[in-house]
Amino acid sequence: MIDDADATPAVRQLQVIDAKVLRAIEKKLLWLACWTVHNANHLRQKDEVKVGGHQASSASMVTIMTALYFAALRPQDRVAVKPHAAPVFHAMQYLMGNQSLENLQNFRGYGGAQSYPSRTKDVDDVDFSTGSVGLGVGITAFASMVQDYLHAKDWAAPPQEGRMIALVGDAELDEGNIYECLQEGWKHGLRNTWWIIDYNRQSLDGVVREGLYTRITDIFRAFGWQVEVLKYGVLQRAAFARPGGDRLRAWIDDCPNAVYSALIFQGGAAWRKRLMDDLGDQGDVSRLIDSYSDAALAQLMENLGGHCLETLAEAFAAVDHDQPVAFLAYTVKGWGTPLAGHKDNHAGLMTRAQMERFRDSMGIREGHEWDLCEGLEVPEADMRTALSRVPFFADGPRRYRADRVAVPAVAAPGDAVISTQAAFGKVLDALAKSDSALAERIVTTSPDVTVSTNLGPWVNRRGLFARQDIPDTFRDERVPSTQKWRFSAAGQHLELGIAEMNLFLLLAAAGLSHALFRERLIPVGTLYDPFVSRGLDALNYACYQDARFLLIGTPSGVSLASEGGAHQSIAAPLIGMSQDGLAAFEPAFADELAVILQWAFDYLQRDGEGDPDERTWLRDETGGSVYLRLSTRPVEQPGLEMTPARRQGIIDGAYWLRPPGPNCEAVIVYQGTVATEAVAAAGRVGPDRRDIAVLAVTSADRLNAGWQSAQRQRANGNRSARAHIETLLSGLSRDATLVTVIDGHPATLSWIGGVLGHRTVALGVEHFGQTGTVADLYHHFGIDHHAIVGALDQLSAGRPIALAPL
Repeated sequence: MIDDADATPAVRQLQVIDAKVLRAIEKKLLWLACWTVHNANHLRQKDEVKVGGHQASSASMVTIMTALYFAALRPQDRVAVKPHAAPVFHAMQYLMGNQSLENLQNFRGYGGAQSYPSRTKDVDDVDFSTGSVGLGVGITAFASMVQDYLHAKDWAAPPQEGRMIALVGDAELDEGNIYECLQEGWKHGLRNTWWIIDYNRQSLDGVVREGLYTRITDIFRAFGWQVEVLKYGVLQRAAFARPGGDRLRAWIDDCPNAVYSALIFQGGAAWRKRLMDDLGDQGDVSRLIDSYSDAALAQLMENLGGHCLETLAEAFAAVDHDQPVAFLAYTVKGWGTPLAGHKDNHAGLMTRAQMERFRDSMGIREGHEWDLCEGLEVPEADMRTALSRVPFFADGPRRYRADRVAVPAVAAPGDAVISTQAAFGKVLDALAKSDSALAERIVTTSPDVTVSTNLGPWVNRRGLFARQDIPDTFRDERVPSTQKWRFSAAGQHLELGIAEMNLFLLLAAAGLSHALFRERLIPVGTLYDPFVSRGLDALNYACYQDARFLLIGTPSGVSLASEGGAHQSIAAPLIGMSQDGLAAFEPAFADELAVILQWAFDYLQRDGEGDPDERTWLRDETGGSVYLRLSTRPVEQPGLEMTPARRQGIIDGAYWLRPPGPNCEAVIVYQGTVATEAVAAAGRVGPDRRDIAVLAVTSADRLNAGWQSAQRQRANGNRSARAHIETLLSGLSRDATLVTVIDGHPATLSWIGGVLGHRTVALGVEHFGQTGTVADLYHHFGIDHHAIVGALDQLSAGRPIALAPL
């Protein structure tokens, strides 16, 4: 442990804890983090798979997290912790009483503290989930933008402006989404954001390339960030001030990363030999090196800026503005442990023998490893008093709630022929005209496809958001345009560049505004449906945090026929079905869309228990996000009455567009815009097959989820449990056949045949599309009404189904 000055002005300025106590916390966090991982891997009963836990990656973050949480942070600040520093985070929360000993002892075990900090799985006060590297970094920038948005509105005052802080592994900076985020932040005038980079110069597989820090600092400065390089601790700076110190500093600056790491692992004698070989017999510098013992020399060379409380405290205290700051803190991976510096230490674990020596060096008695003050020189009463006065933790857990926003009735447009995408635009436009609380809380965003996803009317009425006004130059110059692109603090649309990862990170941040900032937002994001896949990691990340948003994927399928395969989606319905925390719908008609939107605006705000609804066996009271797959294909509207049963069926996932009769031989099951083909096929079958039913599926996702849940209920003894799809199909003869059809992957609906054991033919799109008309592509993929009729005829004749050639 570094034992520099007992109390410094910067430390005294930043916190109410005595410097000696602060260093005791640093020591305790290092011990607890390492012991937690050791306990999980060597002491606790486990199976044959390694548990892991990243002792070395945790050790490099200990001093940074001590200085940050116990000295610099305020309750309104929010932090995304480097995933591999989870043991330090849990240890810190354990000290503060926010994490249980049982959970710490069960780290990475069933029901225990999570491998990586999780808002939804951990009991301690996690601000942002991390785990998929890079995403926890980026969300802090978007959370800061959301905070700016909230503070610009004339609502009940959100909490005092806080800093959104990311603790960043240097290897995380290889992630491309970081740089997409930097550019978006620059465009939006990013504020109140700190990224603290743990520059230990090691990654999973080795040591980072020489000179990387200059590239990192250049990039941040190019985007308007202040950059603070924290390379030397107070011990090193003191040595540099002595005769010969300038030569020592030059040697440190020139030393390759791999060599520095290897010498740290080898220790004081190796340091002495290398330094004397390179700098010996040069008078002052030789005397400087000779003045240190081997142990003191090793301590000096490891006293980098990221392991010096005084250096970190001074740097954090010096920031007196709201501009974004990147702190590049030089650290040692495995600092303070037997693993320090070794290139294989990322996933390495201390052996039992190493841990015994480490425990002895920490002054920890066997059997007292979890005690608060074991091995410390600070009395327990003093430690508890000091911890109770830490500003960041003073208000307890900061999981806020916000009132739910009333949802008015949502009416469908009255057009006889309209696409679901156009209908969505008209619904939002109608909301924009209103003075409802819901309209006030909606914030829209899109990755440079605002107009082509039909957000234009909303934006024209509600405006684009920026903290300072930006005029619409074309309008001021009297150039005719259908779009009104005026930015102001009153605007309700956040304009993004073409980067789907940024879209989902912004939706994640805005979708947590009620929990982070006590203000409810209803985020609505639109993008081209095939490009959901481009941001899938960030979408999954947003759902894992339980962020709440409405996602509009449009245009979908092959219906944007002239754009070709690059703009046609195939797998998106399966993504909607498999993504946890996301209820996926694909309405065919405008009135279905209106019902779903009204339900979705309420569903986004629910926060109930997970008990399933015994009518559908869906866990609707928990709420979640919603994904709508919409189309640009204009469809004739059916003009059906919106009965309570039909409305409920739309929400539950399906309803009978054409109910089965007593002698029903076949059912056409469709989802989405191919409704036209299903209806046409039902009307064109031969005179001997008139009793054809048509099942309108609005959400294969919810149908499947309810069916899976009902099966689990029956397996657990509730023999009466029935899912909605089981109820719908219950009146059919087992000899009836199903033909499913979708403008997407056929597996989306093919499972329905397995519900009650009906023979099924699944039509859909499995391969990349091409240009042409909708009729061309529907024929090409065998999803037009001719293909459906052909499938029905072949089923009737008992012949094997011959699908359309591709």
